[in-house]
Amino acid sequence: MIILDTIRSRDDLLALNDTQVALLCQELRRELVQTVSHTGGHLASNLGVVELSVALERVFDTSKDRLVFDVGHQSYVHKLLTGRREQFPTLRSFGGLSGFPKPSESDCDAFVAGHASSAVSTALGMARARTLQKQDYSVIALLGDGAMTGGLAYEGLNDAGESNEPLIVILNDNGMSIAPNVGGISEHLSQIRIRPGYFRLKKAYRTITGKIPGGKAVYRFTHAVKERWKKLVLGSTFFEEMGFDYYGPIDGHNVTQLEYMLRLAKGCARPVLLHVITQKGKGYAPAETNPDVFHGIGSFDPERGTPLEAHTPTFSDTFGQTLCELAAEEPRICAVTAAMIQGTGLRDFFSRFPERSFDVGIAEGHAVAMAGGLAKQGMLPVVAIYSTFLQRAYDMLLQDVAMQHLHVVFAVDRAGLVGEDGETHQGVFDVNYLRSVPGMQVLCPSNRAELRVMLRRAVLELDGPVAVRWPRGGDGAFSEVAEQPVLREGSDITMISYGTMINNVLAAAELLERQGVSAEVIKLESVKPVRMREIAASVRKTRRLLVAEDAICIGCAGKEILSQLRLIGLRVPTRLCNLGDRFIPHGKVPELQALYGLDAESLAKQAQEVLHEA
Repeated sequence: MIILDTIRSRDDLLALNDTQVALLCQELRRELVQTVSHTGGHLASNLGVVELSVALERVFDTSKDRLVFDVGHQSYVHKLLTGRREQFPTLRSFGGLSGFPKPSESDCDAFVAGHASSAVSTALGMARARTLQKQDYSVIALLGDGAMTGGLAYEGLNDAGESNEPLIVILNDNGMSIAPNVGGISEHLSQIRIRPGYFRLKKAYRTITGKIPGGKAVYRFTHAVKERWKKLVLGSTFFEEMGFDYYGPIDGHNVTQLEYMLRLAKGCARPVLLHVITQKGKGYAPAETNPDVFHGIGSFDPERGTPLEAHTPTFSDTFGQTLCELAAEEPRICAVTAAMIQGTGLRDFFSRFPERSFDVGIAEGHAVAMAGGLAKQGMLPVVAIYSTFLQRAYDMLLQDVAMQHLHVVFAVDRAGLVGEDGETHQGVFDVNYLRSVPGMQVLCPSNRAELRVMLRRAVLELDGPVAVRWPRGGDGAFSEVAEQPVLREGSDITMISYGTMINNVLAAAELLERQGVSAEVIKLESVKPVRMREIAASVRKTRRLLVAEDAICIGCAGKEILSQLRLIGLRVPTRLCNLGDRFIPHGKVPELQALYGLDAESLAKQAQEVLHEA
């Protein structure tokens, strides 16, 4: 790495000539591929913004200017250029660099950004704060066009355009979000791309009017005529209708052109939108060919672009297979997802049942509300969304589904600890917010065999809103369909859990047995409703209780169990083992379980503490 090794500060970056900048971009791509091949992460999106990131860091001082990402998985190059190259091999590792912007990590990270469509709103708030405080810095929102499929982006654009605040919005248009974009916005951007000459006309017009005495007045007077002519000849973009000065399309892999346009936008005293065309996966053939595969990938062979570990069946795979089987039996079943066809295991379903498949883009609220409409008219919608993203549709869960007791099945993927993506993606809130929804039933399969049974039951047997939640990855040690909730009988302490966390509890029970403690293990099939009969019978016998769950403490199942026991007069020494009242950082799941006392050894130790309290 000839050039990258010399970049220690922004001054080093500014000192490069055009040839050195081009070489730096090549080196950055090699660094991305080599590092992510070991750590896993979001590769294709970062390969696509190399030149754009270099240009941004050369035009703006991101330690003072505010660069807000949307979403933050395209921030790797930014990290490399802002003093974190030596730490970059620790990307997404426990205690290492986050895979998303993190202000506590660097002053150059303006804002946490893990979900989509919020950058314009955040940036506008920063711009207004700058104006109110009479300060001087630039504010930039960098969003992918996938974020434009989310309604919040339009709320932000609408307000920002009318605000007249100096603000730069960069639309990174790569034709992709995670999977290829869907909807009218994608088609509109495709039409805009064919008009590269418009900016030259716009620039010439402003130059001429600027040289005329009283040019500002002339510009205002002629502006309406110009706008009418432009709309007649070229049509208008909705960005301009919202109040933005629109510049583009711009070659997103030409650093010189990007820098010129960024400096031009920086000098504007009003909202500006730069439309930048990039290629997702640029410069690495496997990612260019399969950008959706390399959007978020585990470790791989950088020479061949092939995974280092063979694919093992996952919960997502089983969900997709089972839903296909159910759809073949029941023609009313349809699938809804929010730009996560492959991630949620729906690729085969979309291929086999295209007329019953709906990818709505990064618009989870819309997905849930639309599912409510489907259900109201007699269909059986299954909404497949990651736990962390379903949070964005909480209002629709309440208003558009549960309030009318509509039968919508929520396939909640990536529930519980997900690991390396960290705070913004940990699925540790769904137990708590789903349990708060009136009428909601929440099923928790512990393995893929149980998922098949529970999904069939959720779709074909239950009514009202039903969630089936499962973690990232595949099975643990417990791989059978439990006929009874008591998996292991004991006499000294009752240990309760659900989902794959039951494996840690069973392992803890084995450790306790070696220590002379007899633990009874109960597996919850559902966290709403909670089946109390067997729990009460067990606690009456053991007189001690431990509940383990990888969820935050507020509203967790353990608190309901404890409350229900006390209502019937059972007050026993208890330990609720959960994730507390906090956001969970990035790291491998076993590391996080050990950190928060949810691994087998920690659970066994806490059980011993409960025994000593008696």
